[in-house]
Amino acid sequence: MPEPNSTAPTDGSATASDDVEPLDEPGGDPPGSDAPLRRLTPRQARRVRILLSAVVMLAVAIALVVRLGSAPSVLTVGFYGIALILSGAAIGLSRRGRTRVATGVLGLGFLLVLGGEWLLRG
Repeated sequence: MPEPNSTAPTDGSATASDDVEPLDEPGGDPPGSDAPLRRLTPRQARRVRILLSAVVMLAVAIALVVRLGSAPSVLTVGFYGIALILSGAAIGLSRRGRTRVATGVLGLGFLLVLGGEWLLRG
């Protein structure tokens, strides 16, 4: 007998989909299985990008100090300075909710430093 608030057909012709929840649904995974990872909320994504930008900024600052200790150069300061500025811009963009743009800016800064280092050494 169907429950009073159920949406099952009352003629007794219940289908298989009425009783069984599909396994690809979020709540349909059996216990102990490898459930798909959940996506980040926008707030979590902003926090991750801000943290990542801060870590990159710290790494660039340390690399700048090391490079200046070994071979002081205006170009080195320029490349690393631009990377620091772009990391700061990525933090600002992340705070405003532009996490994808911030990731692109952060990647661009990282590639800029790598390319500049390669050009300086070559």
